[in-house]
Amino acid sequence: MTFVLPPSDDVIAAALAEDLGVAPERIGEPSLASPSLLDADVTSAATVPAGAVFTGRIVARDAGVVCGLPLVARLYEILARAADAGPVECFPLVAEGADVGCGDAVMEIEGPARLVLAGERSALDLVMVLSGIASEARRWQVEAGEALAVTDTRKTLPGLRGLSKYAVTVGGAHNHRAGLYDMVLVKDNHIVHAGGITAAVRAAREANPDLSLECEADSVEQAAEAARAGADYVLLDNMDDETLTRAIAAVREAAAGRPVLTEASGRVRFERLRELAATGVDRVSTSALTFAAPLDFGLDSH
Repeated sequence: MTFVLPPSDDVIAAALAEDLGVAPERIGEPSLASPSLLDADVTSAATVPAGAVFTGRIVARDAGVVCGLPLVARLYEILARAADAGPVECFPLVAEGADVGCGDAVMEIEGPARLVLAGERSALDLVMVLSGIASEARRWQVEAGEALAVTDTRKTLPGLRGLSKYAVTVGGAHNHRAGLYDMVLVKDNHIVHAGGITAAVRAAREANPDLSLECEADSVEQAAEAARAGADYVLLDNMDDETLTRAIAAVREAAAGRPVLTEASGRVRFERLRELAATGVDRVSTSALTFAAPLDFGLDSH
């Protein structure tokens, strides 16, 4: 399966600049390219001969789902351009999204040793973070089963949302809205200021007729009102299984044949997924995916 990476050059440049102690513009602008950039890696500059060649592999230290390998190749392209050095050859040994075991090699790397080592930490960090997210996404979706979609949320590390959501899809789970702009989500504060659920949903629909619209509900009665008002999704917030089951039935009755999907949010724990699936809810959302612990990888020379 082919996965489409979101734009990531700015993230890569920021990561390299942070590790090398330079301004991001130094990484991102070819006009600022300079071989002396690699001197910022003071250890490698002192110990590795200028003409040395590195050959090695990125190896998994944990079992899980690998994600972010295309970023490694792109990172070394950007760093080679900025340092006026290179190239670094990157050869994936497994597919993006593959299950790997502890000790499995996932990529061969060959190139100027100082260049490879200057980008090592940034490259590994990206793969570690994204593989952790992908691994957790797969774990949750497998546990939930095919009938219940597990989605991420907007709770992500600032600046890494696009890549985090990419990793969720690599793991086999699903994306919620990308931001405030691509879907209407009427929540409790909107309802208060609009004067109620019906007023809020109708105002949002009138202003954004081409966007999907979801409305939060804290009770069975609110869930039914949101469906009657015209919501495409009803977010059932912080409900126990019994209340959730009644709210889903109320939404379906109020929708009167119109397709309205339900989402459970809050109190969503991995251990509860099978019980949630049994309620008939269409999807669950959780921040546990994008805040997953990184999967460990190392770069071993040979």
